[in-house]
Amino acid sequence: MRFEPSDAVSREFFEYLVETHELGHSGAHGAKHWLQVLENGRRLARMTDANMKVVELFALLHDSKRENEYHDPEHGARAAHYARSLRGKWFEATDDEMALLCEACIYHSDGYTEADVTVQTCWDADRLDLGRVGITPDPRRLCTDAAKSIANNGLVWAAA
Repeated sequence: MRFEPSDAVSREFFEYLVETHELGHSGAHGAKHWLQVLENGRRLARMTDANMKVVELFALLHDSKRENEYHDPEHGARAAHYARSLRGKWFEATDDEMALLCEACIYHSDGYTEADVTVQTCWDADRLDLGRVGITPDPRRLCTDAAKSIANNGLVWAAA
């Protein structure tokens, strides 16, 4: 899968994240996953009317501060802190967009389903890629009707 830049996420920003990701990219939480979440998020956001900028930023940042591939309960909070540090350097975002991005990052692996539709879209974009670790996404654990429909119909998007 190839990175496609947008107004929110430049090629240079993506390359910076890839180069500085300390965990590396051979596991389940590296650049390949980020790109799949980005694709999932872009597709879902068009269906849910979520804030596309937040969804795209989430895709690239949510696992960017993992310290291991397994149990790392604070990685979402570290990603949110990292996002705040990158604001104004690599991307622009309003205070409201940052609040949504940080909420999505902090809680993305906690199993929540209730939130703003943009946060829900972020979480669903990530959860629709659970097949990479051998887990079929459960529609009951998804947030948006769009993602639930995709999972119910067995149409979970695979990497192109």
